[in-house]
Amino acid sequence: MKYLLFVLFLFLLLTGLSSAQEWTAEQKEVWAGVQKYWEIDESDRLAFLEYFDDSYLGWSYDTEAPGTRDDVVKSFTYWSKKGKPQFNNLTPARIWVNGNFAFVHYYYTQVVERADGTPRQEKGRWTDILMKKGGKWMIVGDHGGEIKK
Repeated sequence: MKYLLFVLFLFLLLTGLSSAQEWTAEQKEVWAGVQKYWEIDESDRLAFLEYFDDSYLGWSYDTEAPGTRDDVVKSFTYWSKKGKPQFNNLTPARIWVNGNFAFVHYYYTQVVERADGTPRQEKGRWTDILMKKGGKWMIVGDHGGEIKK
């Protein structure tokens, strides 16, 4: 009987894990948007700013208080002179979609080439709060950053 319960538990666990990675069409669309703006960030950090809505309010681990879109523009302008993203790997954790709004929780790994040419790897987690405007998923809020060990 214990063996049967163990097998049933294992089956339910594995079935649940495999279905957790099957996204709806809406979730896939949102995730494609996230991947797209990270890809744009690699080629043109300032073009990435086009994905931040004017109503944006976000809070990274590195800041004391939430910041506005203007704060992001200032930060990206500064950091774009200090280095350039070279590579990223994104792994979705959860995606929630309700009409024109979505929350996306994910892990990231990013390699940035510093101004002196040396690479810096960063790993962390992020949550993007998105609103669909004009057929495009715009960032209206976010939270996260590097997980420092």
